[in-house]
Amino acid sequence: MKTFIHKMFETMARLDRLGVTLTRIGLIVVLLWIGGLKAFRYEADGIVPFVANSPLMNFWYADPTNYKAHKNPEGVLNPENRSWHEANRTYIFAYGLGSVIVLYGLMLCLHPVLPQVAAVGSFLVFVMSFVTLSFLITTPECWVPPLGDTTHGFPYLSGAGRLVIKDAIMMGAALVTMADSAKAYLKNKGQEAIA
Repeated sequence: MKTFIHKMFETMARLDRLGVTLTRIGLIVVLLWIGGLKAFRYEADGIVPFVANSPLMNFWYADPTNYKAHKNPEGVLNPENRSWHEANRTYIFAYGLGSVIVLYGLMLCLHPVLPQVAAVGSFLVFVMSFVTLSFLITTPECWVPPLGDTTHGFPYLSGAGRLVIKDAIMMGAALVTMADSAKAYLKNKGQEAIA
């Protein structure tokens, strides 16, 4: 006779399909929502330290070195800073980045009809997450600054750092959805999916 614990583990073991589905939905919601928010200036202002310090992206800005003097805290309207960000191409970059992120989310939505497109979209989310995690190395604002407390620098993540480290989950989720979409594509083509 099976024990309650054994039955519980059997039930949990059958939830893998639901888990993959919820993972895909979670990625889609995050990508569409965060990507869509890039159209708003407060969100564009918030990503400036990451872009300005990234050797892969800072060339998009006209003046990546002077962003600290023009920071706009969330909810604050400073017309002078907004003008600087206009000239810096902060908002144009954010619109482009947001469009790409939304596109990735839409690609994942195609899993039921075009799983091959969803697999490519998941791969692109994996790459995007890898780039985002690189900000932990390139962006000083990811670490608590030395302002008098003894807990600063590595390993003390600031709010920005805590935001970035969450992409480790997105990276793993993207691999799960990529594999699932690739298996669906191969199944549709009548080929044996790799287990």
